[in-house]
Amino acid sequence: MHYYEPSQGHGLKYNPFNAIIAPRPIGWISSRDAKGQLNLAPYSFFNAFNYDPPILGFASISWKDSVRNVSETGEFVWNLATKELAEQMNRTSLPVPDDVDEFQLAGLTAVPSKHVDVPRVLESRAAMECKVTEIVQFKNWKGEKVEGWLVGEVVAVYIDTSLIKDGVYQTALATPILRAGRGGDYLEVTQDRMFEMERLPGSSKPAFHGA
Repeated sequence: MHYYEPSQGHGLKYNPFNAIIAPRPIGWISSRDAKGQLNLAPYSFFNAFNYDPPILGFASISWKDSVRNVSETGEFVWNLATKELAEQMNRTSLPVPDDVDEFQLAGLTAVPSKHVDVPRVLESRAAMECKVTEIVQFKNWKGEKVEGWLVGEVVAVYIDTSLIKDGVYQTALATPILRAGRGGDYLEVTQDRMFEMERLPGSSKPAFHGA
């Protein structure tokens, strides 16, 4: 076994942490600052954390534009990153000045939301309007604050109707892409890679799964 303690370094060419915890969904977050400037950026530390109410969160490893914006306005939108939008998503990760609109930079269309004053990506096949419930700054085990923040609650959801078959959202039809570690490793979800395994009785709340 290759053993290491993070505080002492990993001893490898690339930090393996985010490659071991993989693949991870991408938090493609659109936000607006207090002055109205738009921002769109991808976050690889992102996931859903609760059913009711639906809670999702993205973590920023520093006080970047997205975290600053949502702290000012209390709103953001998550947009689904798919294979067909991979290049545009990647373009929105560029470090650009605050006054640059990543929607325009990536050639994407900003369309108004219904419950938040932040647009979603029109070209994205699914999106979720979110309100900030709290912004949590991470701490290490010693209780010392570190450069990382986790933010929100979903208040509205958009789904391309072609992705819904017999009342069920078909994950693979959207070909979502996920982060897989290193600098540029991604994975694509395809139908031939999916399998079904029935949940054991009592292991989940049927109402949450629509059963």
